[in-house]
Amino acid sequence: MGALVGKVAIVTGAGQGVGRCHAELLAAEGAAVVVNDISERAEETAAAIVAAGGRAVAQRGSVSWWADAEALINRAVSEFGDLHILVNNAGFLRDAMSFSMDESQWDSVVDVHLKGHFAPSHFAALYWRSQAKAVGEGGDLVPRRIINTTSESGLFGGPGQSNYASAKGGIVAMTLVHARELQRYNVTVNVIAPRARTPMTVANPKFDEPESGFDKYDPANVSPMVAFLASDAAGDVSGQAFIVLGDQIHRIRPTTILSSVTAGEQRWTVADLIAAKDVLFSGVAPGVPTWGGPPM
Repeated sequence: MGALVGKVAIVTGAGQGVGRCHAELLAAEGAAVVVNDISERAEETAAAIVAAGGRAVAQRGSVSWWADAEALINRAVSEFGDLHILVNNAGFLRDAMSFSMDESQWDSVVDVHLKGHFAPSHFAALYWRSQAKAVGEGGDLVPRRIINTTSESGLFGGPGQSNYASAKGGIVAMTLVHARELQRYNVTVNVIAPRARTPMTVANPKFDEPESGFDKYDPANVSPMVAFLASDAAGDVSGQAFIVLGDQIHRIRPTTILSSVTAGEQRWTVADLIAAKDVLFSGVAPGVPTWGGPPM
C-alpha cells in the first residue's frame, strides 16, 4: 500500500524532467494523477503511468492562462471525483543580465512561474473552500496539499536571472501567504527548491550523469520529498521551504532578523545611523551576501 492511496493529484509541467518524476512517483504511491503540460508530452507521461499500472490522464494547457488553470482543477474533479494534491512545477528559463534582458524575457518567465503557480492554486483553493463549507463548521475536513517549486536562485539571487529569481522568490512569499490563508480548510502549503538535471540545467556540465556511483542530480531524487509532503504523515508541515539535492534535504528559513538597533523612542538621524552602523552589521558583512545554498 502506497502513502497516497485514494488521493487525486495534479502535477503541472509533468511532461518531462522533475515534473514527470513527480507524477510517476505519486502514481506509484497510489494517487490518481492529472498530468499537465503544454505539449504532447503530457499524454506520454500519462500513458507511461497507465502502462505501469497506475491511473492518470493528460490535461494540456498553460498554467498561466486563467481558463486553462480552471479547466485543470475541474478535470481532476470530473475524472477522479476530487482533488487532494496540487504540485506546481511548470516553468522555463530565459536568462539575461539586467542590462540585456528585454520585456518579453521578463514577462514570459514571471508569467509562467509566478502566475502559473497562483492560477491553479486559486482555483484549487476555490474548490477546497466550497468543499469545506459543504462539510460545515466542526466537520472533519479532508486533508489537502499544495507543493510549490522555487529555486536556489529565488532564495539567494542568481546573476543573470532577474526574471526567474524574482518569480521564484515571489513563490516563496506566496507559499507563506497561502499556508496562512488556507490552514482553516485543512490545506498545507509548502515549497521545495530542487537541484537536479533537467531541461533547464542540461547545458551545465556539473549536472552530467556520472559514469558510476550515486547520480546526485537524477531528477527522481527530488520526488520522494514531494510525495512525503503530499502524504497524511506531513499534515502538520506547512509554510515550510526545503532545498532538495540528491541524498540531501535542507530545511531553510527564508527570512530572519540578523541584528537590530533602536533609536530609543525617537526618530533616527543620519548621523546616528552612521554611528550605529558597526552594531547593525556586527558579525555580518554589509556587502553583497555570498551564496547561501549547499555546495555544488
